[in-house]
Amino acid sequence: MATEIKEFDGAIDKGLEGVVSCTTKISAIMDTTLLYRGYTIEDLATYSTFEEVVFLLWNDRLPIKEEFEKLKSELVSKMVLDSQAIALMRVLPTKNVVPMEYLRTVVSSLSLNDPDTRSNEPDANLRKALRLTGQMGAIVAGFHRLREGKEILIPDPSQGVAWNFLWLLKGEKPSSKLAKMFDTCLILHADHELNCSAFAARVTTSSLSDLYSAVTSAIGALKGPLHGGANEQVMNMLLKIGSLASTKTFIEDAFQNKAKVMGIGHRVYKNGDPRARILKKMSEELTTETNNRHFYEMSVLIDDIMQEKKGLMPNVDFYSATVYYCMGIPIDIYTPIFAVSRVAGWIAHVLEQYTNNRIYRPRGRYAGKLNQIFASKTPTSSPK
Repeated sequence: MATEIKEFDGAIDKGLEGVVSCTTKISAIMDTTLLYRGYTIEDLATYSTFEEVVFLLWNDRLPIKEEFEKLKSELVSKMVLDSQAIALMRVLPTKNVVPMEYLRTVVSSLSLNDPDTRSNEPDANLRKALRLTGQMGAIVAGFHRLREGKEILIPDPSQGVAWNFLWLLKGEKPSSKLAKMFDTCLILHADHELNCSAFAARVTTSSLSDLYSAVTSAIGALKGPLHGGANEQVMNMLLKIGSLASTKTFIEDAFQNKAKVMGIGHRVYKNGDPRARILKKMSEELTTETNNRHFYEMSVLIDDIMQEKKGLMPNVDFYSATVYYCMGIPIDIYTPIFAVSRVAGWIAHVLEQYTNNRIYRPRGRYAGKLNQIFASKTPTSSPK
């Protein structure tokens, strides 16, 4: 006999759009700007460094000189991978491998040899945070070196994270100007309120799981083309278009076929992404210097058409693609670079979640069958 079933009658917000799931002091989108701990992204991009932003995100204040130098030194020292991590990286496949999958696997394995892996105490989490933030860049660069049959390099302790990442990746010492530009990119990507990957990290943390599990969850979320993977798709789109002359036709065809134009539009920013404005200037400068200005001109044309025809503006992925391309960074490394930067923000969210935790447990509105009856005496298969 069927029993009466009362349906759960909660509000539905597809994609949780407009739902406030927690209180945070880390970052916030305020109209046309982004704030990290109250500082605008424009100010931080102009005057700060990635190491300083990491300290800010984790500590809710800027460091004094001694704290800054200590953090910078510790992060760079953690870019030296230990023998066990390198041994694993050497046995994992690198040919025809999605770099984000490789990164996810190696990051997950780091907990196996971390002496603090069983502790969620604040001091232990800080030590793990330093290791993860330093190692992330070294893993991405090391993966690229290994797949090209080259040796993994050692960072220069006199330089910062941005300079060392480019060195570890390419084996060429970057100019101070290029290192500064890449440092700015790391700042721009370091955090972004409760985005998909930060939310994934907080959900995992809410079960009181460990920092490595939370960051691995975040990497999995970032991998998707609707989140971190969009920057790769932007560059692939520009290469496919090929020239400024073909750009307008390509976009018109996209409209006709209702195809998505990657790097355009944002769920929250309606009057423009402030990070895109900063990256646009960098893109113009770098494309001009490297004889790739046609990519910038194509991007501007797409930008103009999308604003005029669809009322949509570029997001952080749109101009970062040409910036990375002109730096000589392989296209499939763009999303891992996102992780190299965003790990700082993920960790800030994890640490904040620990301090005021309640496990996430949303509801789903059931849309399946009701009042089904199971005849228990009816066999599901014939007896043998």
